[in-house]
Amino acid sequence: MDLVLGLRLFVRGTVTVLRSPRLLLLGAIPALIVSVLYLGALGTLIAWLPDIAATLTPFADGWSEALRTGARVAAGAAVVAAAAAVAVVTFVAVTLAVGGPFYEKLAETVDEAVGPVPGAVEPSWVRSVLRGVRDGLLLIGLSLLAAVPLFVLGFVPVVGPVLAPVAAALVGGRLLMIELIAPALQRRGLDFGARRRVLRTRRLATWGVGVPTYLLAAIPFVAVLAIPAASAAATLLARELRGEPTSAPARDRGVCPDA
Repeated sequence: MDLVLGLRLFVRGTVTVLRSPRLLLLGAIPALIVSVLYLGALGTLIAWLPDIAATLTPFADGWSEALRTGARVAAGAAVVAAAAAVAVVTFVAVTLAVGGPFYEKLAETVDEAVGPVPGAVEPSWVRSVLRGVRDGLLLIGLSLLAAVPLFVLGFVPVVGPVLAPVAAALVGGRLLMIELIAPALQRRGLDFGARRRVLRTRRLATWGVGVPTYLLAAIPFVAVLAIPAASAAATLLARELRGEPTSAPARDRGVCPDA
């Protein structure tokens, strides 16, 4: 089943970076820098959340205390779900834009441990940075568009506060994979649009890697480990989607282990 396959690839990616201090360091440095900035933004949102919820529900001012509280809890949940979807995706986009060359090298190292990439395209450092900035802006735009229906979903009575976070994880996980798989698929000559089309062919496998990444990246500083692990897993997913071997030769199993 593709969902299980995706989860296995995520585990393999995690084991790969944890067993290699070099790979972990490559992916952790940019994520740590951006984490500090996003932690400040998260604190600001939490501090202002009651006021934001009250501003969004002026119609509830004359309601009973129980109904007013319920409306504002729903509004707060909607804000958090939408903000989380945007924050996690933009966090990864900014991290990969800042550390583009680092993640190019991480993907290349994982690829080489598993097997050769036929006709691999090796972008320059400048091209990697420009690609990261361009794709990051596209991804941020997509996440902002996705935040609107997620915000509205949060207001659905009873089920909205539950469905909104679930939908955010599914949407956010897919958006994350569009960016995290970029270094590996760019080495194979695929641009932003081609990456989206390839991921659509195996949605469950994509979610198997993307949803755990989304959930872990939403936890401050856990993302420092989650992003390099997911980057390694995304490289393995790229090989799976392209019909390439995903298991390392026996002599290299210590570098890129099977789950």
